[in-house]
Amino acid sequence: MRGQGLRDKDKAVLTAIVENYLKIGRPISSGFVAQKKILADSPATIRNIMARLEDGGFLSQPHASSGRVPTDKGLRFYVNSLLSGSPLTFDQVHFLAEDLAVRKGDLQGLLRRASRLLAEHSDSLGFVISPRISKIHFHHLRFIRISEGKVMIILVTAGNLVLTEIVATEAGFGQAELDGASQYLNRNFRDKTLLSVRDVLLRDIGKSKLKFEQALGRLMRFLGDSIVQDEGEDPLIVQGASQLIGKFETFDLEKLRSLFQNIESKAALAKLLADVIALDRVKVLIGAETNVPAIVDCSLVLSHYGERDQVLGSLGIIGPKRIPYGKIIPLVDNVAKKLTQTISQA
Repeated sequence: MRGQGLRDKDKAVLTAIVENYLKIGRPISSGFVAQKKILADSPATIRNIMARLEDGGFLSQPHASSGRVPTDKGLRFYVNSLLSGSPLTFDQVHFLAEDLAVRKGDLQGLLRRASRLLAEHSDSLGFVISPRISKIHFHHLRFIRISEGKVMIILVTAGNLVLTEIVATEAGFGQAELDGASQYLNRNFRDKTLLSVRDVLLRDIGKSKLKFEQALGRLMRFLGDSIVQDEGEDPLIVQGASQLIGKFETFDLEKLRSLFQNIESKAALAKLLADVIALDRVKVLIGAETNVPAIVDCSLVLSHYGERDQVLGSLGIIGPKRIPYGKIIPLVDNVAKKLTQTISQA
């Protein structure tokens, strides 16, 4: 029995069971549903409906004498009904406007505040994937020699947001050469990305005079080093671990430790987020849908943020499956929209 094959009575009972299970965290009985006056039918009829939903894989019965709890399939039906229904609202949007205002062009600080807001308002784990510097449109660039083989990139966007990154490079650069390279890029490639600059240099490398061609070649290799390093990293900002631990009191400690090891290593979660980063709306992944074994008992609610028409990164929350989806979905959606607005209008 698929979701679209459910009768109206089936949907009403399933929705009531999911919503009350999310609130109280205990199996829901037919008597409890009957008391809620969801339907005018008798408890016996409601029991039959619940048995039908269990046969369809929407509910399960933990113990023979207990009520039912929603399965991942039941939660998926409920979440899909939320996403396809009237737009959900978050009743504390005014807090987001104040907390996500730009302060002195500090993009990393802005992203940390977004992660903190997600954690605090969801009582779960809030995360933000930082943007890759090679894919951001720059208004001004500066390269600073830190040491032999290390150069700092300082990138300023048109909205005066500042990003920095230290790049290891095999080519040794003096500061004068780096100043000349940054002046050349600012003069010829303003409002482009380092990735697109590298592509132009690759195309034009044989069209300049020999001396300048050598300089372009070194610049191209440096940009190549920075892009390779940039693409190998997905800086993950995570906050709210204490909230999440509190919700996993009944979990196996090894499973909890494995969860945090995966988050700290960033690899599994970063790959998951990369697969859904171009979505136009909030995405909800429940249990095994994440394809990350360490968080098979969790749900993810995520979206993306950016500037102009460019996706820069993703954000969201990780929590137990029994999260208040009706509150979390608009929270993630509003934080993503406000972060995008702040970055675009800074």
